[in-house]
Amino acid sequence: MPSEFALIRKHFTRPARHTDLAVGDDAALIRPSAGMQLAISTDMLVAGTHFFADTDPEDLGWKTLAVNVSDLAAMGAAPRWVVLAASLPAPDEAWIAAFARGFFACSEAFGIDVIGGDTTRGPLNLCPTIFGEVPVGSAITRAGARPGDDLWVSGTPGRAALGLAQLRGEAELADGYRADCLAALDRPQPRVALGLGLRGLASSMLDVSDGLLGDLGHILEQSTVGAVISESALPLAALQAACGDAALAFRACTAGGDDYELLFTAQAGRRAEVDALARQLGLPLHRIGEITPAADGLRLLGHDQQLRPLAARGYDHFGR
Repeated sequence: MPSEFALIRKHFTRPARHTDLAVGDDAALIRPSAGMQLAISTDMLVAGTHFFADTDPEDLGWKTLAVNVSDLAAMGAAPRWVVLAASLPAPDEAWIAAFARGFFACSEAFGIDVIGGDTTRGPLNLCPTIFGEVPVGSAITRAGARPGDDLWVSGTPGRAALGLAQLRGEAELADGYRADCLAALDRPQPRVALGLGLRGLASSMLDVSDGLLGDLGHILEQSTVGAVISESALPLAALQAACGDAALAFRACTAGGDDYELLFTAQAGRRAEVDALARQLGLPLHRIGEITPAADGLRLLGHDQQLRPLAARGYDHFGR
């Protein structure tokens, strides 16, 4: 049976690109570029909570890193380094090798050095900590939205939720959509290029991990504002075509989460710049609403043009 250190040497040691000292010592040594701030985030993925225990390990390796990359994208930061702490039920080398392939495929895709971590025996639990760089004063936070700003979301949030519904037997997705929704769940694509392109353009931003409405609530709270979402502006058509159920499509889009699309605000006078960025990246950006005064709360403008209050609810690890 291979030792902990042999597993690390074999599966998690790669040449580093922008690191002074990486895997193999008591600590890594990194040097941020001049004029940059470090952006740091960590996300824990637990078997049975964040993924099924029998999830393909290569897909899981990609997703474990991708969800952390998404946090940096949401700040307008460029990912640079990651450390990984993991508890494993057993040193299953075939599983570890497949997981490492997915993890390093994601690190290569986004230019990230894997610079250390730790392993131990225990329930399957994966906890990366990622470091990135953003020019001083340029990070996009949740606190900058102002009344009159447009509210935008990238891509088609809800695809991962439909993929999960398929796996749970709660929906039967159409053949032309099933693979796409499952890929959104298993191999999310962090919107790093979009986050970088929104520096100086977005007034606030976050990634949609726990549901569009729930995550929007964080912007509303941090910015002390309200919002109106237009039902007709939500990207629901493809979701409804996938599942054949308008109510399920709406729930998946607004409360599903796990797509890691970016939800952001920008001044209404800058719509042309946002549209130009969408064309440049080949990524749909949907203007789904408007920021309003805090006293208005969160409301939905329905197809009937009536305003109704909405609850900013999303996934809560300790919710009931």
